[in-house]
Amino acid sequence: MKNPPADEPRPTAAPVVGSRRDLLMQGAALFSGAAIAGALPLEQASAQPGKPPSASAPLYDRLGGIFSIAAVVDYFSDEVVKDPIAGARSKNPRLRRWHTRQLGRLPGLKFMRTLWVAEVSGGPFRFSPTRPGQSHLGLENAHRDLQISPNEFDAVARVLARSLDHFSVPQREKSEVLTAFAAHKNEVTDGWRQAHGARG
Repeated sequence: MKNPPADEPRPTAAPVVGSRRDLLMQGAALFSGAAIAGALPLEQASAQPGKPPSASAPLYDRLGGIFSIAAVVDYFSDEVVKDPIAGARSKNPRLRRWHTRQLGRLPGLKFMRTLWVAEVSGGPFRFSPTRPGQSHLGLENAHRDLQISPNEFDAVARVLARSLDHFSVPQREKSEVLTAFAAHKNEVTDGWRQAHGARG
C-alpha cells in the first residue's frame, strides 16, 4: 500500500470513547457477529484446522470447536429470551423477571454456557460454576431460585434444537447435544420440584 503524499490528510482511527465495559461489550458483539456471519474461520478451533474431524473425534471437535459453540450459544441465548414459555413473556414470574430486568447479565451467562458446552462436549476448556451443584457440571444450584418447571425446560430444549438447526448442525451431533442437555433436566427443575412437592 502506498503512503499518501505529505500534503494529503492521512486516515486516522476513530477515537476511543466510552468505558472499558462499553468497549468490551462492543468488541464481544462484533466478535460474535463475525463468528455467526462466518467471517471467522470457525474450524480453527478444531484439533486439525482445515480438516473435518473424524467420526470418532470428540463432540467438541465435530461441533467445530469453541468458536462454533460460542456462535450457537449466542444465538440460542437470545432466542430463549424471546421464547413465550421460558423467556420474557413466561408465566413463571422468576423467568420473566430474569429475562426483562437482568439482561445485563446475559453476556456473562453466554460465556458460562459456552464453557459448559465446551467441557461437556469433550473440549479443552473447564467450566467454573458460580453456584456449584453436587457435581462439577451440576446445574441445580444455579437454577433453583428460578423454579423452572419441566415444561419450561422442554421449551428451552426446543429452542436449543432450533438453534442447532439454524447453524445446520448435523443430526448426529444435534442428538448428542440435546441428550447432554436433557441429562441435566432433573437438576435444572429441582427448584420447581421442591416448591411443588414433586419428585424427579
